[in-house]
Amino acid sequence: MASGCCGAKKQKLNNSSSVTCNGHSGTGTGTSVVPNGLDNGIVAQPEMGFFCFDVLYCHLHSLEPPKNPNFCNDSYPLFVTWEIGKDRRLRGCIGTFSAMNLHCGLREYAITSAVRDSRFSPITPEELPRLRVAVSILRHFEDAQDYLDWTVGVHGIRIEFLNEKGNKRSATYLPEVAPEQGWDRIQTIDSLLRKGGFKGAVTPEFRRTIKLVRYQSEKVAVAYPDYLANWRSPHRRC
Repeated sequence: MASGCCGAKKQKLNNSSSVTCNGHSGTGTGTSVVPNGLDNGIVAQPEMGFFCFDVLYCHLHSLEPPKNPNFCNDSYPLFVTWEIGKDRRLRGCIGTFSAMNLHCGLREYAITSAVRDSRFSPITPEELPRLRVAVSILRHFEDAQDYLDWTVGVHGIRIEFLNEKGNKRSATYLPEVAPEQGWDRIQTIDSLLRKGGFKGAVTPEFRRTIKLVRYQSEKVAVAYPDYLANWRSPHRRC
């Protein structure tokens, strides 16, 4: 099952497990790599963000896709988030809980999140210079004992619950969403239920029916100027 930084609205895409995300992708305007509680090495690299820009550039200009990159091609769940402007307004965020080879996964979700996020109009070539991309690699999935068995700022969470009609629904937030919004655990859970489409009264009894999986992530973020300064020209890559 796929997940996004926060949303749970499923998209009708080739990968049926893809869902949207509403979260932000970090702080600052330059290149950054942010591990969340990981203890066995860093997977996320700036080159992953550069590659996403390559893929999107070639797609927007109807060029041949870029060659495979040099970073590792291991399999992980992942997200790609696009933001625009100095205020870093969200322009698209879609990812998957299903482990995918990084080369294939980033190719797919760089475009999917940029042009197929149903909440936004597709990104245009004119917007490229103002874009920032973040890649989140998800790791260390664990079944929580209850809806409070996770740590704000360390864990992302994915919840499953039954809505008013008895249908199973799910939703997720990446680790950075709760601290960025200033939420505690209960506020995060309640917000996530609404994102997942629950419209009823959120009571302590209902919260105890939630199934929660916690996970951690690594995140790398780069802006378009970083891409131009540190990567080959897209005209030569594509």
